[in-house]
Amino acid sequence: MRLAENVAQQAVAVRAALERSGLDHGPISVHEKMRSLGMAPVPSTASLARIFRDAGVAKVEPRKKPRASFRRFVYPAPNACWQLDATEYVLSGGRKCVIFQLIDDHSRFAVASHVAWGETSEAAIAVVRKGIEAHGVPQRLLSDNGAALNPSRRGVLGQLVSYVTSLGVEPITGKPYKPTTQGKNERFHQTLFRFLDKQPLADTLEQLQAQVDVFDLVYNTERPHQALPGRITPQQAWIATAKVEPPRPAPRPATLPADDGIRMTRVRDNGTVFVRGIRFHISRALVGAIAYVVEEDTELLVFDYQGTLLIQQPWPAPGTKYVGSGRPRGRGRPTV
Repeated sequence: MRLAENVAQQAVAVRAALERSGLDHGPISVHEKMRSLGMAPVPSTASLARIFRDAGVAKVEPRKKPRASFRRFVYPAPNACWQLDATEYVLSGGRKCVIFQLIDDHSRFAVASHVAWGETSEAAIAVVRKGIEAHGVPQRLLSDNGAALNPSRRGVLGQLVSYVTSLGVEPITGKPYKPTTQGKNERFHQTLFRFLDKQPLADTLEQLQAQVDVFDLVYNTERPHQALPGRITPQQAWIATAKVEPPRPAPRPATLPADDGIRMTRVRDNGTVFVRGIRFHISRALVGAIAYVVEEDTELLVFDYQGTLLIQQPWPAPGTKYVGSGRPRGRGRPTV
């Protein structure tokens, strides 16, 4: 009886230590931590749940679904799909900032994180580049429909989408108003917040980035993940299966000008491309199509994905908002 009381006290102490550190401290996490510390005997998770209820340190949740009832979709190997999301956090003085988090769908591995002042395309590209430099190019990138991430459903080709598409990565999005599509990343946010809330409030982006980097290291290498088989760490899951082959970038049309300033865009719903605050009409038959834009000193050139010149327009007078193509503006059926 005395031994059982000692074990219960040890379990409650381990739970308290995990909670103070900002880490998960449920029965499963405590069970794994006691095992890693070499404690013996280690109570089962069911026994730990009872111990915590008896000690008054855990809430009783009778309506909670059993973990076995959950069904998850998981990509078969690392780099098959990365999930990107951004979440707000605060610095000292109540100043808001944004944390971008990039995780691997298969292994839950934290690929990269980036702290920025706002949810911008530049910051989103920065975190993806950081992940690619460290771990290679993924086959897909899943994100929400935010303007800085993937605004394709609004008929706009965002900078991030343009960047990853140039690498051969397939950008995909969840359904609008369905955040559960990025459920793995949403859960990742919760775990991050629990950790950060136990740290001193950061004064600068650099200090917060350092805290997030520590979290990523602990999350990847020290914390058994309850959603992974055998409750291994994300890093163990990452190295257990060979990464998928990187995608092949789509070749740029050979007929395009040799111009480093060339960029991709998408033809909008009204058949135009938007350049320098001006709508240049091309054709409604090309709505949604990829277009390549070249901004010369005296004129604008727009090509299709095959390298065919669509329009060649001199820059209009200052204050001009719309430039027609000289072709009918009637709605036509898209041909590409």
